[in-house]
Amino acid sequence: MRRKQMLISAFLLGLAVISCNHPKQRQQSGNSGTATISVEAKDSVVAKQAVNTTAMVYAKPEVPVLCYHRISDGPKSEYRVSSATFTSHMKLLADSGYHSIQPDQLYDYLVYNKSLPEKPVMITFDDSRAEHADIAAPEMEKYGFRGVFFIMTITCNKKNYMTTDQIAQLAKAGHTVGLHSWDHTMVIKYKEEADWQKQVAAPKQKLEGIIGRPVEYWAYPNGVYDHKGAEELNKYFKLSFTLYSKRDSLVPLQTVRRMIVPECTSQALLKSMHRTFGK
Repeated sequence: MRRKQMLISAFLLGLAVISCNHPKQRQQSGNSGTATISVEAKDSVVAKQAVNTTAMVYAKPEVPVLCYHRISDGPKSEYRVSSATFTSHMKLLADSGYHSIQPDQLYDYLVYNKSLPEKPVMITFDDSRAEHADIAAPEMEKYGFRGVFFIMTITCNKKNYMTTDQIAQLAKAGHTVGLHSWDHTMVIKYKEEADWQKQVAAPKQKLEGIIGRPVEYWAYPNGVYDHKGAEELNKYFKLSFTLYSKRDSLVPLQTVRRMIVPECTSQALLKSMHRTFGK
């Protein structure tokens, strides 16, 4: 009986050894280890991801950034395009192979050298006008485009301006909502801490409450900035957008150029984009 029990024990031990060294088991174990190493390596890469220097950011090729204001029928103006013109602009951009990008993508391109889609363009809107939600957003969405809407919080829920519900809906639909100050006072006039609180910090917090997410992008009122203001905005935003002003080589992330889009033909828009940004 004792001999029989010893034989059975030896047999079971052999099975256990074979099972532990089965090729399939080793392969699964190896895959699991590789996956773990890969994840750890990936985390390490992300943690140690190279960040471009200021000079490198400044040297990056610019991406076309368009700026619309009024979209309505009326007298011809640098700050107004008709709804028909806006529609034709969006159609030509789509037909010409352009892809709209968001500020997050532009930031990652400038700072981390992330790739952008072929023929990128950013489509932005200043001043919180109601037609941005009623006309611009639906027209862009026909082509899979998403825009960037810079809000003056003093205008919320006022006649001819966007409601808080419309602003929240834009964010929910995948557009970016940024800040355009409280009441359009230019940055060069911010002298005291109270000015920054009134025009930047408080409205930023209010806008974040409306859309339920961080507000990380700014458009200068009138497109005007100075070096001191740009440096200060670096404390609040990832990117800030001017108009035609020359970029500041020391704070290029806070002086991203845009071009105002006036009433013009679609072909004239493309020529202006090529002339301004080289694309």
